[in-house]
Amino acid sequence: MEVKSAEYVATYVDVKKCPETFMPEYAMIGRSNVGKSSLINYICNHKGLAKVSGTPGKTQTINYFVINNTWHLVDLPGYGYARRSISERKKWTVMIENYLKNRKQLQFVFILIDSRIPPQASDLNFINFLGENNLPFAIVFTKADKPGGKETLLNIELFKRELYHDWDELPDMFVTSSERKYGKELLLAFIDESNKEFSTSGKKRMDTDPL
Repeated sequence: MEVKSAEYVATYVDVKKCPETFMPEYAMIGRSNVGKSSLINYICNHKGLAKVSGTPGKTQTINYFVINNTWHLVDLPGYGYARRSISERKKWTVMIENYLKNRKQLQFVFILIDSRIPPQASDLNFINFLGENNLPFAIVFTKADKPGGKETLLNIELFKRELYHDWDELPDMFVTSSERKYGKELLLAFIDESNKEFSTSGKKRMDTDPL
């Protein structure tokens, strides 16, 4: 898939106010400072599409982008950032869960994992939450040093081992680097294939089971 256009749509705090379209959606989420905005800009060929910040926990809303006028990329608030107040974190949690559990257009949740660090409990807990709620997801490792790099391979292998404690079968996984510019082709091909499936079956489901 080639990204020919990518535009910001709007920001929401209530899933009921999200766009009433039949476009498939792909949500990105991860721990604070995982490189989510940089990855969005990289895969969309748009340097300033998502605002990159050095301050963790910057994304506090559900941010919508329309890609090629055919599908939505959704930027969700990060998790695992302790410097926000308990009330703020609870508010984000409710907002995120309402979106994930109720958005019929959602095709996949892309969980972003920092490939430079060992497995984190917050990531593993969120993955298990998605599994418990039968929500489709894939894992995207970010900030990889280089394809086949020792640090990247070691941390990915450690992450897989942790997942096997609770999972018999692992989800699709992608390795990316926004800085070194690799990994987006496989990710976009995965989205393209999912879009094709949505056009034949997903839309029919939505026609009979709207949000």
